Amino acid sequence: MVAAGLAVMGGVIVAATGVFSQTDTEAVLSGPVGPVEMDWRVSRIVDGDTIVVTRNGQRVKVRLIGIDTPESVRPDSPVECFGPEASAFAEQVLQGRTVQLESDPSQGSEDAYGRQLAYVWYLDDAGNSVLFNQQAIAAGVAREYTYSTPYVWRDAFVAAQQRARSGDQGLWAACR
Repeated sequence: MVAAGLAVMGGVIVAATGVFSQTDTEAVLSGPVGPVEMDWRVSRIVDGDTIVVTRNGQRVKVRLIGIDTPESVRPDSPVECFGPEASAFAEQVLQGRTVQLESDPSQGSEDAYGRQLAYVWYLDDAGNSVLFNQQAIAAGVAREYTYSTPYVWRDAFVAAQQRARSGDQGLWAACR
């Protein structure tokens, strides 16, 4: 299924236009705006901001763009407040699900650890596109995180964090 305003080029969906105003803090995200790799299956949740996906026998570790979750599996590091909950949230929502990986040219293709950088989209039960990265922030299991360069969905993520924080969602209530 390809949404209006998107074209398929070499198996990658490319957006023809954006779907929200950068100044719209209540942005409605109707689908990816960058190049998308379709039909990946989430095979493992590493933690709240890192997953493993597979497709046609290829296995890829993915670091989610624009979010940071409390540590829960980092070697030589204690489990942080709300780390297990962030991992459990990712597992509950994503484990076994078919997803689309949206790349963002402003962020590069991989992080310093060789993980592919991506936004993770899936279809909910009603057939609506959901951006998991933003969903995790809105649920209060992740913080908005800008590494060095602002990314395409940053304004929407910042707005989601402001709402989660003011509503004492998840880690904002538990980790004071």
